Amino acid sequence: MSKPSVAELRPVVHPAGVKDRRSGEHWAGRLYMREISLRWTRHLVNSRITPNQLTYLMVVAGVAAGAVLLVPGLAGALLAALLIQLYLLLDCVDGEVARWRAQTSVTGVYLDRIGHYLAEAALLVGFGVRAADVLAQEGAAPNWLWAFLGTVAALGAILIKAETDLVDVARTRSGLAAVKDEAAVPRSSGMALARRAAAALKFHRLVGGVEASLLILLVGVLDLVRGDLFFTRFGVALLAAIAVLQTLLHLVSILASSRLR
Repeated sequence: MSKPSVAELRPVVHPAGVKDRRSGEHWAGRLYMREISLRWTRHLVNSRITPNQLTYLMVVAGVAAGAVLLVPGLAGALLAALLIQLYLLLDCVDGEVARWRAQTSVTGVYLDRIGHYLAEAALLVGFGVRAADVLAQEGAAPNWLWAFLGTVAALGAILIKAETDLVDVARTRSGLAAVKDEAAVPRSSGMALARRAAAALKFHRLVGGVEASLLILLVGVLDLVRGDLFFTRFGVALLAAIAVLQTLLHLVSILASSRLR
């Protein structure tokens, strides 16, 4: 069976709205990864690999990104960033293959969400363990405070996603239809203004997998210049603070909007 061309794939695997989903499509997907993924998908749609198997590979890549942060120096940070890019690529490809084959399923959606939880948590925990200096690069015993802060950041990242996902759970159990994007706007004008300001600053995105991996790479470069883990530790503390703050603000934003009505 011949491989479909990119032109044949595009209207099927990128139907109207896929790249425009406000909460469902990552900026990196819109900017470049969806175009790269099409080139991979055309080679996979006629293979024996299933969409769910691609999702499992996505999870492995994401968790591995956290694990390689134990590699000392810039190499660990670079490997983590590359693995997160692979994770993002597979996150695009699994859905594209499923849409081309008409094999989309509830199981696939569930595995995809679990994969996002695991990958982002692993990356942030790995970042904290890296900051704790478990391999004693600086000649001292590991400082587990940094591993704790990394875990706090990971927990916050998971809770932020859970807060969003649980809106649909609550609505489904109440017999309501899935929430629309317009319902995310807070009913209070003050809350709406605060939400727009937070969206403009985009600081909350730093706890996401792609953004966190780029931050980790940046502080890895700065640490290489400085010769210690100062910037890595600063990054862990920053992400922990952002995760805690965003968890609270996101919860308030949901409760103040029409998403639960």
